[in-house]
Amino acid sequence: MNIPFLSFEPQHALLCDDMTATFSRVYNSYRYVLGEEVKQFEQEYAAFNQVAHTVGVANGLDALVLALRVLGVGPGDEVIVPSNTYIATWLAVTQVGATPVPVEPDPVTSNLDPALIAAALTPCTRAIMPVHLYGQACRMTEIMALAAQHNLYVVEDNAQAQGATFAGGVTGSFGHVNGTSFYPGKNLGALGDAGAVTTNDARLAHNVQVLRNYGSQQKYYNEVVGYNSRLDELQAALLRVKLPHLPGWTRQRQQVAAWYDQHLAGIVDLRLPAVADGATHVYHLYVVHTPQRAALQQHLTTQGIGTMIHYPVPAHLQQAYQALGLAPGSFPIAEELANTCLSLPMWPGMTETHVATVADVIQSF
Repeated sequence: MNIPFLSFEPQHALLCDDMTATFSRVYNSYRYVLGEEVKQFEQEYAAFNQVAHTVGVANGLDALVLALRVLGVGPGDEVIVPSNTYIATWLAVTQVGATPVPVEPDPVTSNLDPALIAAALTPCTRAIMPVHLYGQACRMTEIMALAAQHNLYVVEDNAQAQGATFAGGVTGSFGHVNGTSFYPGKNLGALGDAGAVTTNDARLAHNVQVLRNYGSQQKYYNEVVGYNSRLDELQAALLRVKLPHLPGWTRQRQQVAAWYDQHLAGIVDLRLPAVADGATHVYHLYVVHTPQRAALQQHLTTQGIGTMIHYPVPAHLQQAYQALGLAPGSFPIAEELANTCLSLPMWPGMTETHVATVADVIQSF
């Protein structure tokens, strides 16, 4: 049995007629940028995410950049970021001229460890950017309390955890202004690049709306130096088709994870995902850890099972960030996670037979 790392086939079969009809509706509307579809999706996603405002933008990285911009974060400022994350988190900080200051994760959950943040704060710190990695919510009540104590902003990177919760609050609703991604492989994915900013602050939402559209409220009149970062009508309309299915797809992901937990239990040298108290996990990824990662991945590949590594090189060791002077060994937890992590197949529509087959191959290894 060949089992891909990711398959869109179950979604495609379920949504094909609705998506085709939606394309036809948008095509025949003659309105393709910042029209009614974007407005409706923004309202619907805000309701789903339990926030007052959603602003659709071109992609998840732009969402984080615009979030930092409207908070006034820029040159001379520092932003606390996880040492263990996709590089987009760091890139957003760099693109506004600020400096990313990495903090190590909790090695059990792989998420930013709130207990380590205070030691990294300086007079230049302006914000904390927690990432709900792999789909698990960070310990947001601790992070928000620390931010309030030190008068800092919080910008959540919610690209991988749409619908996850901590202590009953939905990820993407805790921070002052937050970013998410609708890249096709995300739990809620468009058919191309797309993203959004979420916030409960009407002023910040308005400022994002201005920045995303060339810094303009009225065409050809530009108040600030802005961006061209707009969620287009077609992607918004297609996301509207998918959004009502997201809770069901999340339950399917959680069931697949439960099957993995059951079938992989007790295997020596294989560490399974752990969920922090108070957090929920929507399993954008199901990530295991083993010191024998390379050999195990090769064994799974020869048996027709797809895997990926999220992420093989920590941001502080990327060539792009050599100027920060962070040598190997600077962040040993992030480096150990990068050297041992392996993402197993995870997608709505997987069956227990799929999971049992993956587990049997791992067990045989």
